[in-house]
Amino acid sequence: MRARCVRTLCSALSASVLMLACAFGTAPGWAAGAESVLDRVLTSHTLRVCTTGDYRPFSFLRDDGSYEGLDIELVGRLAQALGAQVQYVATSWPHLIQDFQAGKCELAAGGISVSLERQKQAAFSSPYLVDGKWAIARCTDAARFDSLSAIDEPGVRVIENPGGTNERFARTHLKNAQLHVHTDNLSVFAEIIAGRADVMITDHSETLLQHKLHAELCPVHLDRPLQYGEKAYLVPQGDAAFKDYVDQWLHLEQSNGTLDATEGAWLR
Repeated sequence: MRARCVRTLCSALSASVLMLACAFGTAPGWAAGAESVLDRVLTSHTLRVCTTGDYRPFSFLRDDGSYEGLDIELVGRLAQALGAQVQYVATSWPHLIQDFQAGKCELAAGGISVSLERQKQAAFSSPYLVDGKWAIARCTDAARFDSLSAIDEPGVRVIENPGGTNERFARTHLKNAQLHVHTDNLSVFAEIIAGRADVMITDHSETLLQHKLHAELCPVHLDRPLQYGEKAYLVPQGDAAFKDYVDQWLHLEQSNGTLDATEGAWLR
């Protein structure tokens, strides 16, 4: 009788521990004693990074097959701190979360905006950049689009890239404007310059870069961002050891001024 009671008590305790683990976000795969991504990277000396390669100034795939950008430079230093080499894994915005959940990479980078929708399926590092949704148009038309209501007018042609927070914002907030989803993220601004679209809503950092690259395009003057935003890296849910390492590395990069200098070189 006593042994049966002990077994019942142990079963109850095991169930309670499992419920507490779920409550605190520890998935069964990352239970106590499971290998962390941190251990895996330290052993393999390889950090696999999912990136789209189509989002200047964060991640851009060059003709020679190499990557460049703000996040490429930062991730390279993270890998160096881990004693690892970076192995980039090509992905796309519509398939970013799917590829990350499939275990194709340990980290995802490349101008990824923090969103609650993504947070349901992956964790984020501490943000390394405060950004926000802005608008960009031909400089001759920029004064027309100084508010969301001015953009959301019949006949206004809004263009967005597919699968990311830009498209999601446009579909959520635009009810009257004509929305076109342009599948090639690299040529989307050429569509505005050519007059085949009027305006794009994207991250403020991208509007500043595109103005530097194309004198015909101007960020729209706004009193404040159309939506607050932050940039961060995707890390596996429940893997506290790896997230803590990435967060601490970002903290030190910020504290010693290296992060600000890197952002300045790519964004300003």
